[in-house]
Amino acid sequence: SGVVPIAPDGSVPAGVADQAAVVWSSISAILAEASMGPADIVSVVTYVVVGEDLGSVMTARDVALEGNLVASTLVYVPNLAQPAWKVEVAVVAVA
Repeated sequence: SGVVPIAPDGSVPAGVADQAAVVWSSISAILAEASMGPADIVSVVTYVVVGEDLGSVMTARDVALEGNLVASTLVYVPNLAQPAWKVEVAVVAVA
């Protein structure tokens, strides 16, 4: 399943760039819990609601991956599970 843009305080940022930052921050925390990091990610699937700014979403991904080159798929979707969500990311990491 994917990681959605819910901040630790339960809020959802309004903009897609801020949502992408929250998602990647959450992914980093999940990886750290497993003693893993960006170098352990082998695949990323990014779901973005049609009409949102892809540049900011991809920039957040690239920053979070710290130069690690991975298989990456982008899927445009009409909606996500909650109307406020504009981006969701699923990763596969291998230790």
